[in-house]
Amino acid sequence: MDHSLLLTGREPPDLVDIGTLQLERQTAAAFTQMQYAAAQDGFDLQLVSGYRSFDRQAAIWRAKLTGLRPVFDARQQKLDLATLQGFAKLEAVLLYSALPGASRHHWGTDFDLYDAAAVDRDYQVQLLEHEYHAGGPFAPMCEWLAVHAFEFGFFLPYRQYRGGVAAEPWHLSYLPLSGPYLQRFSLQMLQQAVENADLPEQTLILQQLPVIFERYVSTICDALA
Repeated sequence: MDHSLLLTGREPPDLVDIGTLQLERQTAAAFTQMQYAAAQDGFDLQLVSGYRSFDRQAAIWRAKLTGLRPVFDARQQKLDLATLQGFAKLEAVLLYSALPGASRHHWGTDFDLYDAAAVDRDYQVQLLEHEYHAGGPFAPMCEWLAVHAFEFGFFLPYRQYRGGVAAEPWHLSYLPLSGPYLQRFSLQMLQQAVENADLPEQTLILQQLPVIFERYVSTICDALA
């Protein structure tokens, strides 16, 4: 397989179904093991999102830039993108939504999760920080993951805000694969994927691509911290 196609979401990895979603095969096996261990402590780990293709990420990107989906600021308040111009507009979207071709979800190694045992069956997960922080329904799960996730190969790449992607306590990554993938991923791969797509603000994206790559792709939290 051409790794540039896999890493930019234009070809899928070896995927396994987890309910209605999918993960890369090794990641799925490790997740199932972690899910079983968590269940012994009263948690029901379930996916909110898993593998996501380039086209799916592009649909999210278009919807946010065109106002069809909400965009949130660092305080998780809705933003009016019409009030922003230039790179500030892209930055507002990039805070929570990766550029198509640059999403770790393309690899099948990364996923968002919640504790189904902590909420009613009809609860709609919002992926907002208050759900995962102290007092939120998923805070105990986060405490469990902080102790146990690495035993199964998982870490939180966006555990803290580091100037690019916002803190995402719901986002886990399977380090044995995502670590090498990130090392192999290059600016040139991303540029080719973007050039061959049809994205809103494409010219501006290409102009700012080195900054986007450094700030929103390369900058993650240390897995062992």
